[in-house]
Amino acid sequence: MSGVRIVAQNRKALHDYFVLETLEVGVELKGTEVKSVRAGRLNLRDAWCSISKGELFMNGVHISPYSHGNIFNQDPIRMRRLLAHKKETSRLMGQVKKSGISIIPLSVYFKRSYIKIKIGLCKGKKNYDKRAQIAQRESQRDIQRTLKESRNLKF
Repeated sequence: MSGVRIVAQNRKALHDYFVLETLEVGVELKGTEVKSVRAGRLNLRDAWCSISKGELFMNGVHISPYSHGNIFNQDPIRMRRLLAHKKETSRLMGQVKKSGISIIPLSVYFKRSYIKIKIGLCKGKKNYDKRAQIAQRESQRDIQRTLKESRNLKF
């Protein structure tokens, strides 16, 4: 997509969860928070989303205080409201009530001049799932390495 600049990604979420589906939502931020996000000073590592009173909130996202923000800086780990349609929020609420399903922020990016959050409906992985994924990734690397070596051999 043109006009999209990725600011942060939650790689830990992709390791710990199966992503069942994704959704793009907006986020409600204060002025100095936007400046910090533009500078790339946010951390999604321990982030998660909750639904209360029919609204979607993002928790655990750390947006560092803006260096020139002085009294206008907000709490770095406050809850931030996500902007989604009411139908989407109610559908997500129905999905989350199922056991083992959570809403996790996967990435933060700029789409034109708007800050967007890509959230995922996720189900937790077991340790054997993680090990199987790592083994599969390593075997793919080995296959690619041997193919590359076989192309470089001259007879």
